[in-house]
Amino acid sequence: MADNAAAAAVRAPEVILIGLDGFGRQHLLNIARLTELGKVRLIAGVSLSDPGPEVRGDIPVYQTLGEAREAGHRPDIVIVSTPINTHFDLAVEALRMDADVLLEKPPTATLEQYERLLVEADRCGRHVQVGFQSIGSHALPAVEDMLRRGTIGQLRAVGATGLWLRTASYYARAPWAGRRTLNGVQVVDGVVTNPLAHAVKTALHIAGAKRLGDVAQLSTQLHHAHPIEADDTSIVQLRTTAGIPVTAALTLCAADQQDPWITIYGTEGQAVLYYTRDELVITPNPQRPGAENEQRLSFERTNLLENLIDYQTGAADRLLSPLEDHGAFMKVLETVRTAEDPSAIAEKHLEFAGEGPDRHPIIPHIENYLARAVKAAPSSFSSLGAPWAAEPAQSGQLMAGAGEHARRVATLRTGTDISPTDSPRPFLDEVTTAAGVVVTDQQPLDHTWHLGVGVALQDVNGNNFWGGRTYTREDGRYIWRKDHGRITVEAEEITDDDAGQRLQQSLSWIAADGQPILAEQRTASTDYRAGAAGWNLDFGFELRSARSETISLGSPGSNGREKGGYGGFFWRLPQIDAASIFTAEAEGEEAVHGSVTQWLAISGHFQPLPSRHGHAGEASLLLIRGEDETDAVNPDPWFVRYQSYPGVGMSLAWDSAVLLEPGERVGRSLRVLVLDGQLDRQRAAELAAQLTTPATGV
Repeated sequence: MADNAAAAAVRAPEVILIGLDGFGRQHLLNIARLTELGKVRLIAGVSLSDPGPEVRGDIPVYQTLGEAREAGHRPDIVIVSTPINTHFDLAVEALRMDADVLLEKPPTATLEQYERLLVEADRCGRHVQVGFQSIGSHALPAVEDMLRRGTIGQLRAVGATGLWLRTASYYARAPWAGRRTLNGVQVVDGVVTNPLAHAVKTALHIAGAKRLGDVAQLSTQLHHAHPIEADDTSIVQLRTTAGIPVTAALTLCAADQQDPWITIYGTEGQAVLYYTRDELVITPNPQRPGAENEQRLSFERTNLLENLIDYQTGAADRLLSPLEDHGAFMKVLETVRTAEDPSAIAEKHLEFAGEGPDRHPIIPHIENYLARAVKAAPSSFSSLGAPWAAEPAQSGQLMAGAGEHARRVATLRTGTDISPTDSPRPFLDEVTTAAGVVVTDQQPLDHTWHLGVGVALQDVNGNNFWGGRTYTREDGRYIWRKDHGRITVEAEEITDDDAGQRLQQSLSWIAADGQPILAEQRTASTDYRAGAAGWNLDFGFELRSARSETISLGSPGSNGREKGGYGGFFWRLPQIDAASIFTAEAEGEEAVHGSVTQWLAISGHFQPLPSRHGHAGEASLLLIRGEDETDAVNPDPWFVRYQSYPGVGMSLAWDSAVLLEPGERVGRSLRVLVLDGQLDRQRAAELAAQLTTPATGV
């Protein structure tokens, strides 16, 4: 009885709500709930227009907070639920009334305002809780516990994915909607900073990026498909000072709205947090010894106003979303705010749905672009080849033919915009037939480290130049290691001839320790003539040690994985319908994989993502093995995949490593005939016999 009487004697904190419409109505519902619990009392509202007693009850409504103060109100808490550009001034005014503040997200419109607000809160001795409601989720402590226990290994990366749609009416609802500035005032109402800001903030929180000093690197790609100033489709790439990459890939131009999610990548599995419904799905790596089963967990959430009230009354020992914990998010906002204006996506790249106020743009394949951007973290729309984005990092184009017959057949990518864990390296991208059918893919969702046409090895003296996880003999499985190397272009020359071009590159293979380990000479020559069945690509490479030591060139196969000896020349194919894969002696993936034959053919209907330079269609590739320095056909078995993913290559280290002594060189070459239309075995044999086999070409 005495405890109940003491509790009743405690005065409930008094609240003023600024902004009674819009999201303010959600605050009114929450305040009503807390009022029934005896935890709070709403004493006044501030709004330019009175929504009426059916919305705000019997409280007085003022047009400004100053009017409420002059009327004698002295609130314990002021809730600011107004447009972004008003947050700073209203929060400062509330703090100077000796009130704590619940401030809707984002806290301010600029980083400079944020830093001034921190100083003002400290000077007034008051507290500011920022209304990122997802930070109140009990799933977040569960994520921390999961990482602490190593359920999915060590934290490797964090990604935020947001697939929402907004209609014309969304941007017509207020003058500031979709604006970067309004009448000279900063607004910053883009997808990153407002509609899907919770996704960004939650990802940063999980990655441990809260304060300004937690951010080491930061970049953005901002686009818009709606007729607005601000961004509606963007990628944010961030690296924390602890080295954790964070990627937020967000759009308001999806075909269907989905609950946004945060993907937490570990070295031994991953977890997905659906923060709007406080659901966590934990998927440990099933290949890890003693791995737990997948778990799907649901959690409660602590309301941030209630947390602020409890902190005031001593019932809570800390604020869950204090102002000082949002410096990293404000760094993101500032980068968005000061970036060049978002790039408009032309209507030719869009589809539209709805009419009048319900009309909205849809970006085709945006789900795939966002998924790849997060999984290949960090990656960007440009790097992924979105046709409406800026050009990727490249050094030029490769042409085949001459005069009126000349046509672009490949883009020379430098690889400098590829994720460090995907082993950045130069490659041929968007290789096309003479009719324009695209016959390569790069950074696909199944293996984001597969890059067009190039050379890659998974084990060079323990360094991974293939990308992704590494297969080790000790573990007998793939594991994540910090062993990724990169290949850089040191010199490049393109020369013309009467039927195409010849590319010569000098490349340096940089090991994980930052020092060169291999030097490579690479060539690619094209040949296309009127009336020819297709165009030829002669591709060759030669490797030598860049150190005074023996270099081991290995693969998963040389490290114990049966029939897994990929590495060397590799061509990542797009998805192919009804593919036919054959040699002169065998047909089908299983029969051809691991064989050593003069030629190999792949034919079918190629289905790549939309690209800048090509399209889908019927096409074929005829790969003809080259000769080595002794004029013998090189011994590399064919590596072929179709059912799990489409790709083909020549395996330099099929089941044993190649040892490269100082001063020695190893070279490989092949010719590829790139054709339009289907190809059968008889025609393939005829074409193979007509084509001369190139020498190593380096």
